[in-house]
Amino acid sequence: MSDTAQKMHFHVQAQRVDAHGSLAHCKEAKLELDTDLAGRKDAFNPAELLLAAVSACMLKGIERVTPMLNFELRSVEIHLHGIRQDVPPKMESINYEIIVDTDEPDRKLELLHNNVRKYGTVFNTVAPGTILQGTIKRKH
Repeated sequence: MSDTAQKMHFHVQAQRVDAHGSLAHCKEAKLELDTDLAGRKDAFNPAELLLAAVSACMLKGIERVTPMLNFELRSVEIHLHGIRQDVPPKMESINYEIIVDTDEPDRKLELLHNNVRKYGTVFNTVAPGTILQGTIKRKH
């Protein structure tokens, strides 16, 4: 079996709508993008999309590992804060807080966090190029 047969492939198409925004298409979904130089409040800009991608990766990882860990939860929230440096332009750091509503013991909560950090595709793509750190805690 060839190496490429085992790899997942992803396709996104984006197009400029006008000077105020763009659209990205994937599968049957579309996402309005803030590409206005003045910014927009009704769409994600590229830096916010990166943070959203990291959070989606974490959430998907949690969905993937909770059955394997026999981990019961009621809800999960992820709060992210990114800091952008100007020269060269890049996301300097991303700090996150994962808040889990669960009755599971602290040991299993930390195991969940370890799995999120270890097996997230987007997480592991972003981590080498930025300071990516955070905590997991129980919702009170």
